[in-house]
Amino acid sequence: MKKMSFFSILLFVLLLAIWETVAGTMSELVLPAPSVIWFTLVEGMTSGYFTPHIIRTTQEVLLGLFIGGLSGFIIGILMGESEFLRKLLFPYIIASQAVPKLALAPLFILWFGFGMTSKVVITALVCFFPLLESTVTAIQSSDKQKKELFRMLGATRLQTLIHLKIPAGMPGILAGLRVSVVLAVVGAVVGEFIGGSEGLGALIIASQGMMDTPLMFATLILLTAMGMILYQLITLFEKKWSKPYKKEIKK
Repeated sequence: MKKMSFFSILLFVLLLAIWETVAGTMSELVLPAPSVIWFTLVEGMTSGYFTPHIIRTTQEVLLGLFIGGLSGFIIGILMGESEFLRKLLFPYIIASQAVPKLALAPLFILWFGFGMTSKVVITALVCFFPLLESTVTAIQSSDKQKKELFRMLGATRLQTLIHLKIPAGMPGILAGLRVSVVLAVVGAVVGEFIGGSEGLGALIIASQGMMDTPLMFATLILLTAMGMILYQLITLFEKKWSKPYKKEIKK
């Protein structure tokens, strides 16, 4: 594992060196060097220029992830438990997800305005489906023998759901949450692209208008870091949750 990490770091350094060399032969407008991007990033962070944009995008991502994820989880449980609801709702859910979110963004801005609400709605819609799909699959794929055991012990449908189906399906549900976390960043940025004066997505559009390519790259690095941090937090939670559950299964 350590050997693989070493080679990954070595590859990263090699790619940066190649990038720095190639960028030296090109205009900064087309491809800025990593050193120039790093200077722009550090200067923007120390001066506080990036701070309001980071806060705004983080708020949109977290609110959208919470609303979309919670809705997907609850509706996923209901659809996983009820075949009638699955057949009734699934075609409409698929249809809603088939429409590109970039095409819906102007409509949401018309309905909810240019403030944070429209971006949160877009983010929630993007996060909704992965968690819904993973929850439905997790609820439906619970062990049949264990369900039979719960039935023989006189457990109610709700008790079976809470004590068997949800805990057993949690790895799959958390896998859907990991996907939703990454998509949440995408959803917030898409909303800011269409209509926003604040946020990292709006900053990318502004840097494009100013023809400031280093600023654009620095903003992309911040968005990447945000997505990776949130993803790692979910992964850490998954590991901490799975340890006691695995011990319980062994007992």
